[in-house]
Amino acid sequence: MTEFTLTDLESIVATRATARPDESWTAKLVAGGQSKAAKKLGEEAVETVIAAIKDDRENLVYESADLLYHLMVVLKIADIPLEAVMQELQRRTAQTGLSEKASRQDP
Repeated sequence: MTEFTLTDLESIVATRATARPDESWTAKLVAGGQSKAAKKLGEEAVETVIAAIKDDRENLVYESADLLYHLMVVLKIADIPLEAVMQELQRRTAQTGLSEKASRQDP
């Protein structure tokens, strides 16, 4: 099992976000703004879904890595630390998924 974590990825994204856009894909996404990064995240999400539907395990792993990376870039641009997402997951897992969904108010 790998020791690489999402926290490691968050740190790498933060470091590369400050590079020159012509030297780093991360910096290029950040320079393009949230709209560009979110669009790329959406594309990766669709590709991940397609791999899952096709039961293409190898591509599902590849696309999932892309999805997580682009999510970290979107969070970086929004100045939302991974810890905030993890806290929300912890809050949600304190109860069953069905209970959590039932507790939500309709928008």
